[in-house]
Amino acid sequence: MTNTPSGSAPLKVLCITGWCRNGSTIIGNILNEIPGLFHVGELHFLWKNAAGRGVNEDCGCGRKLVDCPVWSTILPVGQPAGTTLVEHADTVIGRQLSSVRTRHTWRVLRGLRSEQLRAHAALMTEIYQAIAKRTESRVIVDTSKVPGEAALLAYLDGITPYYVHLVRDPRAVAQSWSKPKEYVYAMGPGKSTGYWTGFNLASHAIIKSYPERSMFLRYEDFIADPAGTIDQLLRLIDSDTAANPLTDRTVELHTNHTVTGNPDRFNIGATVIRPSDDSWRTKLPRSAKRTVAALSWPLARRYGYEFGTADGKG
Repeated sequence: MTNTPSGSAPLKVLCITGWCRNGSTIIGNILNEIPGLFHVGELHFLWKNAAGRGVNEDCGCGRKLVDCPVWSTILPVGQPAGTTLVEHADTVIGRQLSSVRTRHTWRVLRGLRSEQLRAHAALMTEIYQAIAKRTESRVIVDTSKVPGEAALLAYLDGITPYYVHLVRDPRAVAQSWSKPKEYVYAMGPGKSTGYWTGFNLASHAIIKSYPERSMFLRYEDFIADPAGTIDQLLRLIDSDTAANPLTDRTVELHTNHTVTGNPDRFNIGATVIRPSDDSWRTKLPRSAKRTVAALSWPLARRYGYEFGTADGKG
């Protein structure tokens, strides 16, 4: 579905989908250490955060998005003459809300059937190409995790999308959401699991539509073998695994330019990918486990997560 000028290779976008608290930020930042790959973080929220409408206006580099040497050059792309950043951002946010939310995923997969979708596709084509040019990248890693936005990638001229459906145990996700983390608010187990189910159903529809350029990945499998997982991702996008920056379980992280995401995105230096955190087994109340089991089963079972009697399933 891409339309690439003669003699030029299409830009690759590695898009990670699934619900939040699934490890996408650290995976993106590991890939960001590879020459030619650039992790944008959650690009979907660029306009919302830059205009002060979101939860965090800072780039991963520590500057405000509007002052960042990367995003300050990207934000004006597609902005109509005579409008302010806030006015342009409100227009973009309006299009996102009306056309590329999770519930719109199946509609987007059927094609660009509305003016709003076509306008947003045109903007995102310009944005991705501008990012690639500004950062001299051949692969953009986008961890927005918004399935509707991910489905749109297949219709962007000159861009070849690759998809990773990243899933984490819904009980661990519920435990992670139970407490606020810096600029990230808390969420109850019912709400977090409802989102977990909806986002994963939509993400499944995407990788089912593009199986040759997609892979399914469990967070727990990444944690068990981080270096091997990064090798898998590099093979998916046809990149050299020799560039894998992980040594055993350690990676040296440098300053990045991520839009929102896990607050750990600001960490730099030697970073160890530690074994899986199973604190949910003791910290998540039994009532919450029952709620999670009721709302996520049988989808969680499909992904290999088993529920015992303590989780509300016998």
